[in-house]
Amino acid sequence: MRRLAGLLVVPLLLLSTAACGNDKGSDSTSSKNGLPAITAGEKFGEKPTLAKGEGDPPKELKTEVLSKGKDDAATLKKGDAIEVNYLGQQWDSTKPFDNSFDRKQPFPLTLGAGQVIPGWDQGLEGQKVGSRVQLVIPPELGYGAQGQPPTIKPNATLVFVVDILTAKTIPTSAKGKEVAQDNIDLPKVATNTDGKAPKVTVPKKSDPPKKLVSSYVLEGDGATVKDSDTVSVAYQGLVWKDGKLFDSTYAQGKTQQFALPQVTLKGLKDGLIGKKAGSRVLLVIPPDQAFGDKKQQSIPANSTLVFQVDILAVM
Repeated sequence: MRRLAGLLVVPLLLLSTAACGNDKGSDSTSSKNGLPAITAGEKFGEKPTLAKGEGDPPKELKTEVLSKGKDDAATLKKGDAIEVNYLGQQWDSTKPFDNSFDRKQPFPLTLGAGQVIPGWDQGLEGQKVGSRVQLVIPPELGYGAQGQPPTIKPNATLVFVVDILTAKTIPTSAKGKEVAQDNIDLPKVATNTDGKAPKVTVPKKSDPPKKLVSSYVLEGDGATVKDSDTVSVAYQGLVWKDGKLFDSTYAQGKTQQFALPQVTLKGLKDGLIGKKAGSRVLLVIPPDQAFGDKKQQSIPANSTLVFQVDILAVM
């Protein structure tokens, strides 16, 4: 079973770089610690301009706190759902390869879940919300010998400036009030709240609905999801026709974050909007709001999809 998260949302960076920056940094200038200096946009929240690195890059991960968050701010730990802004550049380049500042959309991730290159997971752990951090990441903690052509060359040392915007500790399961599942023609979803994958049973003798179904299995009392939100979720995806599982965060032991403006699967996005954090939701997505007449990995063309989604938090 291959993860399909990259088909559900527009990939932004890190494990699948999608964008190339057109900005040009400054010529070689080093900060006092020997790392590339920020020559403009030094304050937290400002888009930085990075100088080119001088000499040979460090062989190990370097983390420099450029400005620290408040003492009482949350400290990042593995499993936290966080949002950041960032700018990334190769050590020997003056041109950023990607940044979130221009997109006006923070980058969401679950720390320590392997959603990003290892240098990020290691370098951000222990930092405080509200901090601006500079990371210098050697190839073995970045994209390694393969690079990410044509944007990032093989064996590139990467330099990032990262602003840590938010962090939340994510529960393992929805915990809402059980809602009756009376329609015998719809899939049934288990209501366990132990963090294990709920059983999803697709009816064998019923035809799939022609319109999007979005219904509570467990109704939480958290914030209502808006179309501009980022949500942290645990989910399973199945094909209606044979009930076959094609994707699961439970199988990976990791949650997933969806920035809803970046979600490309219409039925998934529309089905989550208006629902409340802390809820478990059943989504049945007809082909015209899923992948349509295009086959996607193990999903046949013209498939109706079934999702169980626990909305664990709204960022």
